[in-house]
Amino acid sequence: MQKPIVAIIGRPNVGKSTLFNRLIKRKIAVVDKTPGVTRDRNYAECSWVGKNFYLVDTGGFIPKTKNELQKKVLAQVETAIYEADLILFLVDNKVGVQNIDQEIAKRLRKEGKKIILVANKVDNETEEKEIFKLKRLGLGDPVPVSSTSGRNTGELLERIVEFLPEVKFEEEKKEEIKIAVIGRPNVGKSSLVNAISGEEKLIVTEIPGTTRDSIDTEVQINDRIFTLIDTSGLKRKSKIKEDLDYYTLLRTLRSIERCDIALVLIEAQEGLVNQDLKIFQQVEKAWKGMVMVVNKWDLVEKDSTTADLYTRTIRQNAPFLNYIPIIYISAKTKKRVKQTLNFALKVYDERKKRVQTQKLNDKLRVEIEKRPPAQAMGKYIKIFYVTQTNVEPPTFVFFCNYPKLLQKTYLRFLENKIRSHFGFIGAPLRIKVRKRE
Repeated sequence: MQKPIVAIIGRPNVGKSTLFNRLIKRKIAVVDKTPGVTRDRNYAECSWVGKNFYLVDTGGFIPKTKNELQKKVLAQVETAIYEADLILFLVDNKVGVQNIDQEIAKRLRKEGKKIILVANKVDNETEEKEIFKLKRLGLGDPVPVSSTSGRNTGELLERIVEFLPEVKFEEEKKEEIKIAVIGRPNVGKSSLVNAISGEEKLIVTEIPGTTRDSIDTEVQINDRIFTLIDTSGLKRKSKIKEDLDYYTLLRTLRSIERCDIALVLIEAQEGLVNQDLKIFQQVEKAWKGMVMVVNKWDLVEKDSTTADLYTRTIRQNAPFLNYIPIIYISAKTKKRVKQTLNFALKVYDERKKRVQTQKLNDKLRVEIEKRPPAQAMGKYIKIFYVTQTNVEPPTFVFFCNYPKLLQKTYLRFLENKIRSHFGFIGAPLRIKVRKRE
């Protein structure tokens, strides 16, 4: 499934960033009285009554501008309008309809998208009586809010979820394994997809993806269907300047949502950089399986020990990735390209694995006796038993007398012991703790 995109559009200094922060319930966007502070877009996941969507903050919309900086902002806003499933058109109720508001409204009507007109800076019932003047914009009845105080923002969220399109779940095919190929720009993602489909010389078809402008590649191998989801490069937010780069990020996030396994490409000569780590964290946050694919291995001077040394360095620098398998390939020469699907298949099966409760407790009881949890607030913590409650992701629930006092470091210890005994290679584990009644 994919989350809809809701974009906040409006001229400069009408309170878009303040409303954005208010709706997501945390401060991300920079808020300032100076018009034009928001030049690049901010995005965040937002949820209301069980419905999730991406909320996007944009820079001030100034149609027909000749200023070079404002032209770049305009290009980004235009991209936001194109990508959005729903538009919140924000107008300053205190100053009323301006000429630029009318130009923006005309532009939005041409797009044919779903639009909610939002009257901002409506701080009381008296001011609320003035919002009828905004109907001249031809976008229906406005929703009065105060982004500063939060007045009526709950009602606005209700309207948003009413207008959102129904989340579409893709029809599952038998044994279909969805693999997202992700990573920073220019690490060879499309080359890998092309190499896999060309190497197999089997049934390969192009299928329109559920995200905009994406094409999925379907490969059938030994009665197993793999759907390869190619994505554009993921960049640091501070580097997202060009109008298409920003939505490259959102498309990548949507591809992660759709996949079972993510092949995360890194560049062999650069090694594991900070942005790579953030990508892995994003996949882990989504509870998807992972394989680290070190591409352009043909460009590295090496001997028989180079790969082992490279792996040890990665494990030392990023111990939280120790459960993720690593494969060294060259998409250009097709070296070990075929094996990437074997790695993905192994992780796919690991995510679906279930361990019997008795076996789980027999192994972990010994580990817990060797290293019991430390006392906290003068209380002795006892873990009674553990059970696996789910798969995809594998989920384990530990029952103890004081669940809130168990430290995160000890939960990591328990996770590592589960892995040492039962594997779950490449699969993030969800660890929960509950009080035994």
